[in-house]
Amino acid sequence: MSYGLKSLATVLLVSFAAAPAMSADLNSYEAPPAYNEAPASTSWTGAYVGGHIGAAMPSANPFRSGKGLALGAQAGYDYDLGSAVVGGEVEATHLGDAQVKVPNGHLKERWRAAVKAKAGVKLDQTLVYGTAGLTATSLRDSGGVTGPDSTKGGYLLGAGAEHRFTPQISAKVEYNYVSTGDVRTFANGTASHTDLSDHVVKGGLNYRF
Repeated sequence: MSYGLKSLATVLLVSFAAAPAMSADLNSYEAPPAYNEAPASTSWTGAYVGGHIGAAMPSANPFRSGKGLALGAQAGYDYDLGSAVVGGEVEATHLGDAQVKVPNGHLKERWRAAVKAKAGVKLDQTLVYGTAGLTATSLRDSGGVTGPDSTKGGYLLGAGAEHRFTPQISAKVEYNYVSTGDVRTFANGTASHTDLSDHVVKGGLNYRF
């Protein structure tokens, strides 16, 4: 056998001997798993407590006089439905003697308690919502006008937005329109019945459990 044929035979034998090992290496190789899991969305389900500060105003015009410092606290529970969130909240607010107009003068608003329902759209870390509920407002006599001795009931409508900065801490801004109906006043020897309304704009912080 010639030298060239011997060399070719040697190359072929080595190739056949190495083929099973190469095949085993190829078969043992596994491609890394594809990462297709989306990050979990923020859940709004849970209880919270917090505080708020803002302004109570006799009209929607923020430049009119008679405003009061609104300062209070709230607690509630939200339930996450996926793209929507529903919940309930109770709050108590000192209204800073904000003035509300009545015949022959005005009264001052002192305290308000509210029980509210809310529903909104979740944009991951941000919740945009509407709210409605029942209120009880304590009024104070002012300028020769005598008002009711007890709290007066009413209703509240509003809207707001809340943003989660951490799983526990969120901040919100909210507007409320409040109507307090059939408030009896007495001034200059005359009794009157008036439906009162005011506007409250507030910002707040919540701690979520």
